[in-house]
Amino acid sequence: MGGSSLNEDLGKNMETELKEIEKEVMEEWPEKAEEVKRLPPWTKQMEERPEKAEEVKRLPPWTKQITVRGVIASILIGSMYCVIAMKLNLTVGLTPNLNISAALLAFLFIRTWTKLLQKAGFVTTPFTRQENTMIQTCSVACYSIAVGGGFGSYLVGLSRKTYEQAGVDTEGNSPNGIKDPGLGWMIGFLFVVCFVGLFVLIPLRKVLIIDYRLAFPTGTATAVLINGFHSQGDKSAKKQVRGFMKFFSMSFLWGFFQWFYTAAEECGFSQFPTFGLQAWKQTFYFNFSMTYVGTGMICSHLVNLSLLLGAVLSWGLMWPLIRLRKGEWFPQNLPENSMKSLNGYKVFISVALILGDGLYNFIKVVFFSMTSIYIRMKEHRQNLKTADGDEQSKAVDDRKQDEVFIRENIPLWIGVTGYIIFAIISIIVIPIMFPQLKWYFVLVSYIMAPSLAFCNAYGAGLTDINMAYNYGKVALFTLAALSGRENGVVAALVGCGVIKSVVSVSCILMQDFKTSYFTMASPKAMFLSQAIGTAIGCITAPLSFFLFYKAFDVGNPDGEYKVPYAIIYRNMAILGVEGVTALPQHCLQLCYGFFAFAVMVNMVKDLSPPKIGKWMPLPMCMALPFLVGAYFAIDMCLGTLIVFVWHKINNKKAELMVPAVASGLICGEGLWTLPASVLALAKIKPPICMKFFAP
Repeated sequence: MGGSSLNEDLGKNMETELKEIEKEVMEEWPEKAEEVKRLPPWTKQMEERPEKAEEVKRLPPWTKQITVRGVIASILIGSMYCVIAMKLNLTVGLTPNLNISAALLAFLFIRTWTKLLQKAGFVTTPFTRQENTMIQTCSVACYSIAVGGGFGSYLVGLSRKTYEQAGVDTEGNSPNGIKDPGLGWMIGFLFVVCFVGLFVLIPLRKVLIIDYRLAFPTGTATAVLINGFHSQGDKSAKKQVRGFMKFFSMSFLWGFFQWFYTAAEECGFSQFPTFGLQAWKQTFYFNFSMTYVGTGMICSHLVNLSLLLGAVLSWGLMWPLIRLRKGEWFPQNLPENSMKSLNGYKVFISVALILGDGLYNFIKVVFFSMTSIYIRMKEHRQNLKTADGDEQSKAVDDRKQDEVFIRENIPLWIGVTGYIIFAIISIIVIPIMFPQLKWYFVLVSYIMAPSLAFCNAYGAGLTDINMAYNYGKVALFTLAALSGRENGVVAALVGCGVIKSVVSVSCILMQDFKTSYFTMASPKAMFLSQAIGTAIGCITAPLSFFLFYKAFDVGNPDGEYKVPYAIIYRNMAILGVEGVTALPQHCLQLCYGFFAFAVMVNMVKDLSPPKIGKWMPLPMCMALPFLVGAYFAIDMCLGTLIVFVWHKINNKKAELMVPAVASGLICGEGLWTLPASVLALAKIKPPICMKFFAP
């Protein structure tokens, strides 16, 4: 097979494949359609950039795709996003998918850097889409540890503050179930559980990406965008750079300006009673957070409207009515933040919504995955018997296209050896860190992990839903029931982290492999970039957490950094140990109702016509404001309104600029968090407190 013929076929097949994928993504996952639409069609890109065919012919070796400048850019972008993701995790518990934003920042960073060096007279290495893919992969792997490492859920759920918040007299909430945050054990725990996930699906990457040709919509959309960045020309790139820098500067300066008015609790623009003091008491106000506005611009309209619906239902209706039952449903003398008082209803109803939504989607995705695997195996057997000339010809073409993906094969022994070594280390180290979790539970977890990781990755490839947290919750309830009252809470929370980390990291790696498939990047380089990013994240994520933990009152239910999922996860563990006896009066009936509501909404969404199903809210998103408040939902809805109006006024410009503007808003205020934390650690307080009182 000649190299010229191979590359011509690769160009043709890649064009056809991307057309099909773009069509499939836009039909099946409308939330990804906006990302795909921002780019010109692939055929147009090929016409605009005739050198694309030449690039296919001159693919750099995998050792050249990972560069020093790329690693430096990855560390900077990944670390910045660690801080941003950590703040969102500790405040509202919701972090948007920043893959596209990371790819954009990588492109803007390196493109600007190379332009400056060229103007200074230095010769620079061309910036390729393969290098862009490596930076994006490394950055995402880094900040994913901050998102999914448990800092906003099970790890903080082990702390003394969360133990006290759950109620020291609550049955099943054992005082032995406490382990306060520590930099050393957190870094060690992340290294042993996250690296296992890197190796678990390496032997099956060809099956998932090539044999089954799973869509992996997020990975595909990222690849299409990266290809577009390198095909759109310098004029569009300059507009994006200017837009990003403009809104980055505005957001950073706005964060700096707000700081001067926050001398005490509930001071500053973040507590501005936009809709009046009565609405403010129910958390209905705009808190002027550019991070939340930018997050709303990235999230889909359905996510933002679901958040607002949850806020209105809880803080606008339910909590005021339940508060009137004080003295009947719960004791008059208890503070509202007690788990036997109003806070108990907030937490457990949120748990019911999350479990209802998670259980339905878990069953649906597993059933869908198993059915799809059965059908594919059946079709494969039939094709072996009835293959005609056209199918054989297509198979030859597929082999030509796939050769770029499989020629730099990652040896099977690396995956198997790496998984066994890190699993053995985990089985030894984790019980030493957490004596409540017995070694044989960890062993069983790692025996089951490969099959769970495959099911999750297969489901994500079909539906774009990463069910890692739901697999973790299954482990949580199982271990809570098996470990007993004294050890149940710690064993459940840590076991949840073990399973969730393996399953999540392996799924993210498969998404990135799909991106590399379409950007013609080497899987070897992709795997190494993922490993570098994971190692960086295992250090920067705990450091980011302790930046907030030392500077602010993390875990205070009445403060800004509530860590809502910490109390939710601890109470799920208590439920697993004690059952429904831990619930306040009449809370069980309400939980039944909201659990059924979550299941019913999902069923209506899946079974009704699209024109009806598309309006069904997302129960998982509705649950967040139940505990956190309405303010961030209002901010995010402003972001979604900006995107909606922008598309109506100038659709073409919106498609180009929305990612850059949203990234600028998020990164600007996010970066201000660093000097704000340093000032707090240095005990330097703002000079002014702006606060509002009723006359």
